[in-house]
Amino acid sequence: MTDASALTGGRITPWRRSARRLKLPVAVGISVLFMALAVICVIAPFVAPHDPTFIDPTKSFLGPSLDHPLGTDQLGRDIVSRIIAGARTAVLAPLALAAGAVLLSTVLAVLAGYTGGRIDAVIGRANDILYSIPSLTVAIVIVGVVGGGFTLSIAVLMVFGLPGNIRLLRAAVLERVNLPYIEAAKMSGLSTPRILLTQLVPAISPLIVTSFFLQVTFAIVELSSLSFLGLGVAPGSPDWGLMLAENRAALSSNVWAAAGPALCLVALAVSSNLIGDWLYTRYEKAGRSR
Repeated sequence: MTDASALTGGRITPWRRSARRLKLPVAVGISVLFMALAVICVIAPFVAPHDPTFIDPTKSFLGPSLDHPLGTDQLGRDIVSRIIAGARTAVLAPLALAAGAVLLSTVLAVLAGYTGGRIDAVIGRANDILYSIPSLTVAIVIVGVVGGGFTLSIAVLMVFGLPGNIRLLRAAVLERVNLPYIEAAKMSGLSTPRILLTQLVPAISPLIVTSFFLQVTFAIVELSSLSFLGLGVAPGSPDWGLMLAENRAALSSNVWAAAGPALCLVALAVSSNLIGDWLYTRYEKAGRSR
């Protein structure tokens, strides 16, 4: 691969120098945004200006005002209050889904990569089967047939979120399993669980963290898609995907009723993705320097 500095005669242009300086502040700023949304999930009842479930038909589709900064929806409910309340499912559910998927995939990847043999073959074949199935399509079918439910949605998407993480983490384990420090740990008489927990897992922890944030991004999109189709949260719940579905047909009345939650979903997904991408870039650079 050609180095970018070679294309400029070995010089680093002012643009590239400025871009490098901006990488850390941008990543930190995105992290602050992401954490701020998580905090809002906890304190939502105290910062929402109105009751997000209060219905007032006389205020249907009001435009932005001081009392309702983003207006109201078709039932007169305050959009800002519903966006704040909807942050609970928009943030906490993807975090739970990603945490479960990354934890399970780490256990399976370490087990497959370290032990090898028949265990690796069984996990690998099962992983290939899951990888070949479109997760969102299967989730729509299963949740639709069973009758919906947010917990079921998270469980199904968690299972189908395993294959990509298992492949990535297993490859990282295979790179390290025969390195001298692992061999030295075996020769010193350490038990297998201790080797895995104190030597191998810490070595791939940067990649685990990166996988977590990237999995959060997929979870945000997939869960909001199910809610948009009416297969996630219960009808009437303050959820960004559901709000977008409920208000998409009335864009001419109050565009912010749909644009507000849509922009929040985009901002949250992009923030999580950029954090994961930034962490992965740092991990790659650290790996090359060793």
